[in-house]
Amino acid sequence: MCRLMGYVSAKDYSISEFTGPRFEDFAALSAFHRDGWGIAELEAGTSIPTLIVEPSQASESATFKKVAEENKSNGALLHFRWATAGLPVTEGNTHPFTHGEYSFIHNGGVIPATAMDSFIDPDLFAGLRGTTDSERYFATILTQIRKVGLIEGIAAAIRMIREECDYSSLNAMLLTPHAMIIINEHTYKRIPPGETEAYYDLYYRKDAEGVLVASSGWNQDGWTLIENHRALIIDRTTFEIEEITL
Repeated sequence: MCRLMGYVSAKDYSISEFTGPRFEDFAALSAFHRDGWGIAELEAGTSIPTLIVEPSQASESATFKKVAEENKSNGALLHFRWATAGLPVTEGNTHPFTHGEYSFIHNGGVIPATAMDSFIDPDLFAGLRGTTDSERYFATILTQIRKVGLIEGIAAAIRMIREECDYSSLNAMLLTPHAMIIINEHTYKRIPPGETEAYYDLYYRKDAEGVLVASSGWNQDGWTLIENHRALIIDRTTFEIEEITL
């Protein structure tokens, strides 16, 4: 299981700067979600994300501290990984995953990871850099996007996995040059020991400077809860938010 954060903004910020003083509270969650961290940055209107990943604990990484405080962008995704049992802690398994203009992070599990293999276009399957269910989930979404477009493709992939696979959560964030898409789709199976049903909750904060979305587990007073079985499509130019039912 993992922690997710993503933002799109009106001007360039570091992720720490855009989040504000509470960012340290979020970063502290990596002491539990300690099997790797990664950031994907994608400027609006550009096509190639910048990806930085380490298969190590973020709160103990000098690189993480530097990147979180100094790398500035008007859109980025941040992921803290807690590896699913049996999946190794390696750079290839560390989120985010990228393909072309798309960046992706996931919190949850599809069991077994190979359950989605038949959903994935052969060239995408051949290009996997790791062994995780998360990267296969991303490839499933990409396969459907090719067929029916961005939003319809995401919805189609969710339906396929929901109907044919065993999963705990499909919560995810997808960053493109024009939008950030938030997927909130989870069950209440396999919640980590000691955690409540709120573990999979996602919240967002919107103001004149942009939109910030993140997993629960830290102080998000004043933020808006995203309902389960919903997706948000956040326009990177206007910051308007469209909500759809999955």
